[in-house]
Amino acid sequence: MHVILLERIAKLGQMGDVVSVKQGYGRNFLLPQGKALRATDANKTVFEAQKAHLEANNLETKKEADAVATKLDGQQFIVIRSASDAGSLYGSVTTRDAAEATTEAGFSVDKKQIALDTPIKELGVHEMTVVLHPEVSCTIQVNVARSQEEAELQASGKSIQDLAAEAEAEAEFEISELFDDMGAAAAEDFADDEDAPAADAEEAEEVSEDETKA
Repeated sequence: MHVILLERIAKLGQMGDVVSVKQGYGRNFLLPQGKALRATDANKTVFEAQKAHLEANNLETKKEADAVATKLDGQQFIVIRSASDAGSLYGSVTTRDAAEATTEAGFSVDKKQIALDTPIKELGVHEMTVVLHPEVSCTIQVNVARSQEEAELQASGKSIQDLAAEAEAEAEFEISELFDDMGAAAAEDFADDEDAPAADAEEAEEVSEDETKA
């Protein structure tokens, strides 16, 4: 199936290019979305007549997309989810979740504009590409955490593995301190037990001397 592209399509071509596409892709996506026309002589004439208008409209929408990309690029959005101690989510985070997070933050982003190969199933900071225009895209980060506090730690560069290791080290330190305290207490008790016979002997000696004098 041959079509005339009405806008730039990644890995396919630029506006005005006549390209060959699969029937399903053309009929189910390009044509109904208004991204292309069937490459007939009549449509070629229509495109040439509308070319100037299409280019002007494309330039305007590109400027708007550039403005949004400047503000959106590099932004990090928090998504709170339940997960296991190992960091595996009880579910997944999808483009819908990412779009909702960006929208709540004041940006107008549709889930169809976000590129994600597979749903996110682990805690952590994940990058996603947002396609705002056929010629404009930017990168955002989605911080998936179990709590706001955990999200802040992850944003500082610590992974769930780092946090787990720190918690384990802290627990081991507390146990070590407990045993040290117990050892010190036992040593004090032992010292007291050793001093007791000596004190008794001194007391007995003093009594004996008194009796002798008497």
